[in-house]
Amino acid sequence: MLLLITNYLEQFYSGFNVFQYLTLRAILGTITALVLSLIIGPSMIRKLTSYKIGQQVRDDGPQTHLSKAGTPTMGGSLILISIAISTLLWSDLDNHQMWVALTVTLLFGLIGGIDDYKKLVYGNSKGLSAKAKYFWQTVFGLGAAILLYQLADTPIETSLIMPFLKDVVIEMGWFFIVFTYFVIVGSSNAVNLTDGLDGLAVMPTVMVAGALGVFAYATGHATFADYLGIPYVSGVGELAIFCGSMVGAGLGFLWFNTYPAQVFMGDVGALALGAALGVVAVLVRQEIVLLIMGGVFVMETVSVILQVGSFKLTGKRIFRMAPLHHHFELKGWPEPRVIVRFWIITVVLVLIGLASLKVR
Repeated sequence: MLLLITNYLEQFYSGFNVFQYLTLRAILGTITALVLSLIIGPSMIRKLTSYKIGQQVRDDGPQTHLSKAGTPTMGGSLILISIAISTLLWSDLDNHQMWVALTVTLLFGLIGGIDDYKKLVYGNSKGLSAKAKYFWQTVFGLGAAILLYQLADTPIETSLIMPFLKDVVIEMGWFFIVFTYFVIVGSSNAVNLTDGLDGLAVMPTVMVAGALGVFAYATGHATFADYLGIPYVSGVGELAIFCGSMVGAGLGFLWFNTYPAQVFMGDVGALALGAALGVVAVLVRQEIVLLIMGGVFVMETVSVILQVGSFKLTGKRIFRMAPLHHHFELKGWPEPRVIVRFWIITVVLVLIGLASLKVR
């Protein structure tokens, strides 16, 4: 929106041309989302508290969590508002990649929001049924996958790129739709499973989103893409602004969500942010890199799969409790120690993912 205004003002003063630069708009998008989160956050927390939209805590989990009962949740709506406003303010509104990413994020946020609302306002502990939740994730995920397949202008946009291996490109054809669906829905659920401790999910999301923003900028820049040996996808550079907005909104939310949390994200934030990471990874052709950088999300998901599978097959549990962060809590690790160590792991994995830009 502001890009249209600065384009108009450029005819009166050439200095407004500076807003054509993606790097500047990405920085401004990050700052805008951060400031919006910090401004809106306190009033939103008060409103959620007044509505008694408080977190329900399992009594079979770590006993230290019982004190968190009643803490306002659905705070992920703060993240979504900040992302949407910032992205729309600083992005090129004619860019279809931006609209796809933002729409998928908001739609998955809608699923999580309905789930949270049913749990907290109507006192329905189950919220949306698993079937209903997965149905709508499938509808939106598959819809996005089909749309991206139809919008693809070049074969590279539907090919699988292998990191660290030069010139290894696998043309997926129609299988791109299936693959994209699993990336978006899988990423959404993985972040949701990770969101169990104060700040545990949001900070890795911020770091991965920032790294994907770097990939978006490089992939959308013909010269940089050629130099780095990565695929060039026209227009995808605008996603750097969307990723920057995710970083700013996430950091703003972390201001209130850091231990001990004043507000929790809820499914409205976790499902949306996971889907956002998935769809951006697809658009910048770095799905495998997302798997690497989001290793914390992966191991949390795998821990649940292994735990459920082991219990059904043998009647025994592998971990004291799943997802994995609860296992370490029950081993006696203080919550901040679990959180920070998972953050450190993410830093290392993100650096490995960024290294794939040049190590080929």
